[in-house]
Amino acid sequence: MVIVLHKIKAYWWQITLALLSAITVVSLYPHASLPVVPGTDKSHHLIAYAVLVFPTALRRPHRWRLIMLFFILCGGMIELIQPYVNRHGEWLDMLANTSGVILGALLARLVNALYSREN
Repeated sequence: MVIVLHKIKAYWWQITLALLSAITVVSLYPHASLPVVPGTDKSHHLIAYAVLVFPTALRRPHRWRLIMLFFILCGGMIELIQPYVNRHGEWLDMLANTSGVILGALLARLVNALYSREN
């Protein structure tokens, strides 16, 4: 577990960029072509944005809160663009995205606190 955390902290920027790219592509891909995945649409948004934020919040680079605000704004922009690519933008999706950002930050904070107690 410790090795994984060190790798996430070392490569946080690359991981985050890959996750943001994947979320953007999947979010803007035409709806009819998407595979069926267990869970609700809102849970997918929550999990995706929590995972997106986790490496940044775990590493806590300079201005990490500003980066998380950027993720919230990206989620909002995606929701605004979706109607133009045969998708449906929803305010509840935006709420789920924002909740995911908060959840990811809290989970990273918890992991950092637990890890610091072990050392």
